[in-house]
This record gives sequence, structure tokens and C-alpha cells, in this order.
Amino acid sequence: MLQKVHLTGRMPEGWELALAELREELGFAPAEDGLEIACEKGGCLAVESDGTRVRLTWAEPIQFYRALSLIPLPLAPCSIQERPRFASSGVMFDCSRNAVLKPGAVRMFLRRMALMGLNLAMLYTEDTYEVPEQPFFGYKRGRYTYDELKALDDYGALFGIELCPCIQVLGHLKRVLHWPAFHALRDNAEVLLADVDETYELIDQMLRAASAPFRSRRIHIGMDEAYGVGLGEHLARFGYEDPRAVIGRHLSRVLDIADKYGLKPMMWSDMYFHLDGGGYHSENMPSEKAIAAVDKRVSLVYWDYYHAKEEQYAWALKKHAVFGVPTVFAGGLWTWPGPAPAYPLAIENTVAGLTACMKADVDTVLATAWGDNGAECNLQAALLGIQLYGEMTYTGAYDPDALAARFRRCCGADAQAFLDLSRLNYTPEIKNLPSDPANLCKFMLWQDPLVELFEADTEGYHLAEHFASLVPLYAQYEQENPTYGLLFRFYTALARALALKCVWHENAAKAVRAGDRAMAGKLADGVPETIEAFKALRHIWRKLWESTNKPNGFEVIEVRLGGIMARLATAEDKMRDFADGAVDDIPELTEPSLVCKRRPDGSIGCTNTMDEIATASTIDW
Repeated sequence: MLQKVHLTGRMPEGWELALAELREELGFAPAEDGLEIACEKGGCLAVESDGTRVRLTWAEPIQFYRALSLIPLPLAPCSIQERPRFASSGVMFDCSRNAVLKPGAVRMFLRRMALMGLNLAMLYTEDTYEVPEQPFFGYKRGRYTYDELKALDDYGALFGIELCPCIQVLGHLKRVLHWPAFHALRDNAEVLLADVDETYELIDQMLRAASAPFRSRRIHIGMDEAYGVGLGEHLARFGYEDPRAVIGRHLSRVLDIADKYGLKPMMWSDMYFHLDGGGYHSENMPSEKAIAAVDKRVSLVYWDYYHAKEEQYAWALKKHAVFGVPTVFAGGLWTWPGPAPAYPLAIENTVAGLTACMKADVDTVLATAWGDNGAECNLQAALLGIQLYGEMTYTGAYDPDALAARFRRCCGADAQAFLDLSRLNYTPEIKNLPSDPANLCKFMLWQDPLVELFEADTEGYHLAEHFASLVPLYAQYEQENPTYGLLFRFYTALARALALKCVWHENAAKAVRAGDRAMAGKLADGVPETIEAFKALRHIWRKLWESTNKPNGFEVIEVRLGGIMARLATAEDKMRDFADGAVDDIPELTEPSLVCKRRPDGSIGCTNTMDEIATASTIDW
């Protein structure tokens, strides 16, 4: 039942419409005879109650909606005061790795962010936005239209959330540059060709199209990981030049275009450090050459998801400070190692990074939700990590119990249920590293049943038993968290498919090497059930995908699932022949296996791309 509330005093502009949108999340319904909430604008966020009425103070609109979510229900005496540690804090949602969030899903995230108090959102769109002059830009990729983005900007503004465009203007443009229409603008397969007028005509179109739907004049222009810049077609045309000079000249021309549209760009900072021959955490401070290369019109975004110690972030922030431009920090929600998020790393590394940012007076922080290699992890699974950004922004500390309580209030879910999704990625025997975590779920999901690349790496692990134990757990979480029932139904199906597949993984090669035809027969008999589990997984995965994402991109997941089912059928045929005595060997299974990823300390590195998982042969060439 909704709590009836009666708001009086000073509220943010548009609050009635915003409150109507937050009706289900907050559980509030305006009524003259409701709980009295006296509101005023002041110097901080505050919620005071004597147990019968509430006094609410807000300094910025976003704080008004967080304050509403801090009112204890049922009402009890309280005295809460909070001041945000960052002027801007929020989330960057990856909409370029095949999954493009539906506008409805973005609105869902924005509503939850409003209750968390997060006031900045970015949709990372390499090519998944409309550029009117370029029909092949984002072609068949589920790109956003101007109208979709404009409506989302209006929606975020209801709650005081700034939507900021986030694109690329140098590297990370492979999905654009592979079209013949853009071949003349390639330095290499990923990187635009600098110093060519046609490139800047395209960038003009991109900046105008990307920024037009938004109120914000800030824009993220990317420019990270532009490897090989100046060393491809640029080298052939113009001869060798220090890549720093090429990047600097390119950036200057991009910023001139941004100036024309009144934009305030930020960009990833890593290339300045890589071109110096080091990285964020090398011992040396940036060289004078690197410092001189930074254009003062741009803010630098320091991205770091890989360290667990505050002092490591503090050192990198100190190095950024010498550039003399604002530093933005981007941490990671660890949604990219595969279908399951890596929460232990997301939490540990976020706490260290944000603590260092507070001490360094960083103004803006972002939680990045990347979807590398096919966006296998539904971004709803990242909500607890997003909540952590909200709580650290306003309290300055990580308190697991307080985080869980706030997650229940803002997202309507059990924090432990979300934390336990990470159990798909490792067993108790596997050690996790802050910079290179195990992602058991992904590489066991896609490993070929005959060419078992990870047989030696997982020797001694009881994987089938481990995954089977998660099936009833996730089924229970589905019942206990009905808002996310589809999400947990997917993880239940995933755990079941993995458990059955790992019965094969743990026994197939052993049976053939030992000549155990009885065991071979049992394994062959079990394959149809495993294939059925993968069919069920495909069905629920598509439903989950299309509940939050545009349909484009799921074809990649289905190709992968279809490939596994086809290979399981082949494996069944071969194992049946062996069991029946028709053949005396299955060469793929009897070839000795080598340790590829398992280290002496028990850790297993993250194996995150299909070409490293599915086969030792080539996929793309």
C-alpha cells in the first residue's frame, strides 16, 4: 500500500510530475490527509522527524528526491544531514557493445538514480546515435534517434539529473570504419585518419548530432586507446611523426568544432600516459612533453577499475594534477567479464578509488558499466554498484549494512542476492586478483566441449557441483525479489546449463583416455538434457535482453549459444561412437591439455573474448 504524503513549502520545479514518476519506487501517493512533509531549500540535504511529521531540506533538486527516500517508513524519529562529496556523480552506461538500452530501461535507471542522489548520466555511444548526414552511422545497430535522446534528457531533468553525451572522435570506431562509406577516413581499422579535412567534416556532424538532444553543454569525446594513431594510412600519406603531435593537432581541431557549438569537452586521459612510455601507475611524473600536449580546453577523465589500494589512486590523481586541467574520475562496476558481475572487485576497488577522489577534491566521478565482448551481463545486475556510488557520495564511507538498507529502499531488492551473482565467476578454490579476476562463468559457458582449452586450468575444481548449488539459490532469489524476477530466472537457467555442461567437462576426456566406454555411454546419454538446458537458457536470455535492450545485438548471443548446442550434438555423436566401440579414440579429447591461465598461487586470469575461449583456431581471419 502506498504511503499518503502531503508536501508543503518549497519544492523543486516540476516536482509533482517527478513524484508521479517515482510513485512505485518511493511508495508515496500525494493526498491532503497524508503524512506532512514540510520542504525548504537550504544549504544541505536534511531529513528531520519527531515521529509524526517530517521537515525536509534540499540544496539541489536531486537532493530533494534522495531526501524523500531517506524518510523512514513506517515513520520514526530521525535526524539526517548529508553533503555530497562530489558536485557531479553518476553512471556511464555502455550502449555500444551490442546492447543499446531501451529508453524505458534508461528511465528505470534514472528513477533509481534519483532516489540514490546521483545527478549525472552518460550513454556511451560510439556509433549508436543518429547522424543525419551519415545513414551508415550506427546502421542496423539499434542507434538512438534524436527524439529518443531528447525525451530522455527531459526525463532526467525532471529529477535534476544531467544527461551528458558520450562519444568517440578518434579511436574505438571499428563499427563505423568497417563500412566502405568510411574507408577513406581510416588510419587503421579502429582509428580515424587525422589531418584530413573530410575527417573533421564528419566530426562536425557527429558533435552536432550527439549534443543536439541534450541541455548539457558538457560532452565526453572519448579518445582513449587510440592505438596505432599516425602509424597506418597517416604514416603512408604524411610520413612518420610523433603520435603525440598527431593527437595534439587532432584534438585541437576537434575542440575548435566543440567551441563552435558551445560545448565543454572531457576526454579519457590514458593516451597521454601511454605515449609517455608508462601508464597511470608508473613511477615517473608526466613529462614536460606530455603536459604541453594537453589542451587547456578539455577535462581529463582518469579511468581505473583495477586497483584495491587508496594510495594507488592517490598517486595517479597526483600525476593528473600536473596537467593543470580538471580531473574526472571513472571507476568500474565490473559488468564486463561475462554474464555475471564481479562484485567483490567492484566494491573493493570503488571504495579505494572514491576515497582517494574525496581527499583529492575531485569534482566529478562516474561509475562505468561496460559491456565488453557482447554485453552478456544485463545492466540491471549493476544496480548495487550504482547504489554504492550514491552512498559514498553522500556519506563518504562504505557501510555494508547501510548499503543493503538503502538498496532495499531505492531498488526494492536484497543486496545479498545481487552480491551472490558473482559466485558464478569463481569457486572457493579460485583466488581473485584486483586487476585480473576470474570469470569462470564466461569461459566455461563458451568453452568447446571437444576442444577443451581450460581442462588443465580447472583440474581439481568441482565445477558441476558448484554451479548446481547455485540453481536453487537463484530460484529462491527470484521469489524473494519479484521486481527482478526475470533477471534471477535467467541466472537460474544459466547455472543449470553450466552445471550440466560441466559434468561433461569434468569427465569426457578422462573417460576416453581411460577407455571407459560405460562412462562414455552415460555422458552421451546426458547431452540431450544439456542441449535442452541451453535451449531454455536461450529463450530466457532473449526475454531478459529485450526487456531492457533494443533487439539488435542479441543475434551475437544466439550465434554463440547455437554454436555450443551444435558442438554438443557433435560431441554426443562422437562419444556415442566411442561408447559403442565404433571408434577407439576422440583425438580432440585425448590430446594433452596445458595450463593456460591458472597461476601457481591459484588465481585464474580473466578470459574475456570468444577468440580466446571457444577455440585455438582463428575466428575472425
